[in-house]
Amino acid sequence: MDDKRNLIAAILLSVAILIGWNFVAEKFFPTPEKPDVTTTVAGANGAPATAPAAQGQPSGLPAPGVTAATGVAQAIRPVEAVLAEGNRIPIETPKLAGSINLVGARVDDITLTKYRQSIKKDAPPVRLFAPGGTKAAYFASLGWSAQGIEVPGPNTVWTASGDKLTPATPVTLSWANGTGQTFRIEYAIDDNYLITAKQTIANGGDAPVSTSSFALIDRFGKPSDPHEADSWTIHVGPTGYLSGKSVFDIDYDDVEEAEGRSVRYNSAGWLGFTDKYWLAAIVPSSGERVTAAISSPAANNYQSLFARDFTQIAPGKQVTTTSRIFAGAKEFYTLQRYQDDLGITRLSNAIDWGWFEFFEVPIFKLLDWLFKQVSNFGVAIMILTLIIRLLMFPIAQKQFASMAQMRVVQPKMKALQERYKEDKPRMQQELMKLYKDEKINPLAGCLPILIQIPIFYALYKVLMLTIEMRHQPFALWIKDLSAQDPAMILNLFGLLPFTPPSLLSIGLLAVILGVTMWLQFRLNPPPTDPVQEQVFKLMPWLFMFIMAPFAAGLLLYWITNNILSIGQQQWMYRKYPALKAAAAK
Repeated sequence: MDDKRNLIAAILLSVAILIGWNFVAEKFFPTPEKPDVTTTVAGANGAPATAPAAQGQPSGLPAPGVTAATGVAQAIRPVEAVLAEGNRIPIETPKLAGSINLVGARVDDITLTKYRQSIKKDAPPVRLFAPGGTKAAYFASLGWSAQGIEVPGPNTVWTASGDKLTPATPVTLSWANGTGQTFRIEYAIDDNYLITAKQTIANGGDAPVSTSSFALIDRFGKPSDPHEADSWTIHVGPTGYLSGKSVFDIDYDDVEEAEGRSVRYNSAGWLGFTDKYWLAAIVPSSGERVTAAISSPAANNYQSLFARDFTQIAPGKQVTTTSRIFAGAKEFYTLQRYQDDLGITRLSNAIDWGWFEFFEVPIFKLLDWLFKQVSNFGVAIMILTLIIRLLMFPIAQKQFASMAQMRVVQPKMKALQERYKEDKPRMQQELMKLYKDEKINPLAGCLPILIQIPIFYALYKVLMLTIEMRHQPFALWIKDLSAQDPAMILNLFGLLPFTPPSLLSIGLLAVILGVTMWLQFRLNPPPTDPVQEQVFKLMPWLFMFIMAPFAAGLLLYWITNNILSIGQQQWMYRKYPALKAAAAK
C-alpha cells in the first residue's frame, strides 16, 4: 500500500512540475518559438488609423518658445510610399542604409544591412527607424528651444550641403529664420552605428537671444513580436544611464502611468529604447550638463529626450553643441568600444545582463572566441561544455567517490530502513550515524548540479540576449541555435506547416536530451526513498517536455554535458571497481 501511495505521489508531483513549468517559463524564460520574422522593430498590432499630430515635438521637458506642431494628423501609410516622396539625403555605411529627411532634419530611415528579419536567404534586412506617418514610426531628431525668435520645427525644410552621408562624407543641413539667426546641423557617421551631430546657432541679429538645444528619440508603438515583450529576464523598452545609474526598471506602461506621462532625470549619460537585439539612443557630450525625460506625449507614442540649459548668445556670436545618435545592433564589442573610447558611460549595459553580469560576460567572451576559432556556434557550445567539464573534474571525482561509497553501504542502509521503518526519526538518526562512521557526504552528488545551474542560466542569457548568437546555424536541420528546435514530432519534423503548442513541442533534440539523461540516471545509485526513486525515473522524460521550447543551443549544451557525464561515469567505474560491482547488482 505504501508503495502505491508513493508511486501516486511521484506521478502527481511530476505532472504538477510539467504543467506548472509552462507558466513559469512563459513569464521568466521567454524563448522564440520560431525564427524572428518581424517586419520592423517597432509597431503595435492594431495601430490606430492616425498618428499623433505632434509626433517629433519634444514633450518631456517643456521649454519657453517651443511651439506645437503645425501639421494635422496623417493617415498611416506604407514606409515605401513615404520614402518615395523625396527630400532626403541617403545614408550609406558598411552596416547601415537609409536616409535623413530634410523635412524636420530627422534621421528616420535606418535599416541594418548586416542583419536579416529571418533565416530565409531572401529575407529583407531589419528595419530600425521608419518615418513619421507609418505604422512603426521611429526616428531621431535634433532641435532648439528659444525665447522671442522662430526656431526650426518638425515641418521645417532644410538645405543640405552634400548628396550622401557616408563615413567619408559628412553632410551639413542649414536653415535661417529670416530674423538674423541661422541654424546648422552637421551630421557625420562612422563605420558602425554612431551618428555625430553638431548643432550650431549663429546670431546675426541686433539683440542677444536665449536658446537651448535638445535631442530626442520618438517611437510610435511597441514591438509587435510577443518575444520582444519586457520580461523578468530580458528588459525591453525605455533605458539609459540616467541620474547616475543604469535604468532597467521603467517600461512603456510605467511611462504612460507616470505623473504628467513623463519620468524625469537630472542627468544623462545616454538614453533611448532597447529591444532584445537593437538599440536607439541619444548621447550628450561626455560630462555635459543636461536634463532628461522619458515620456508619452500621446497614446502609443513614446519619447526619450535630453535638453541643455538655456544660453545667451550675443549678436555676432554662435554656439555649437554636440550630440550622438546610436541606431543599430547591440554588438557587445561595439558597445564596449564606444563606452571606452568615447566615454559613453555604461553603454554596454544596454545589454541587460542582470545581476550575474560578472559571470555571464566571461561565458559570452569565451563562447564568442571559440566561435571565431571554429566558425560554428554549435561546435563552440560543445567545446565550451567540455571546458566546463574539465574545470569541474575534481568536483566530479569527489561526487563519484561519494557515489561509490554510497553503493558499498547501500545494503546497510536498506537494513536500517527495514529495522526502523516504523520509527522514521530513529531511522534518520541511524542513517546519519552510518554516514559519519563510513565518512560519506550524501550531498556530494548535488554539488555539480548546483554549479550547473548558474552556468546554464548564464548560457541562457547569452543565447537570448547577444546579437552575435542570433540566427547562427549548427548542422542538419538546426539553422538557428537561438531559436527552438523546428523538427518537432507532432508536425512531422517540420514537414507540416504548423507549430505545436508549447507543452507538446517535442523536437528531436528534446528526445535526445531525455534519452541521454535517462542513461545518465541509470548509472547513478538509486535513491533509498521510494518516492525519490520514482521521481528520478520520470525526471528525464519530464525534462524532455520542459526543455523542448528552449533555444536549441541550450539543449545542445545539456546533451553534450550528459554525454560527457556518461563517459566520465564509465571512466570512474574503472577507477572504483566497487562502484561498478554495486551497479551490476
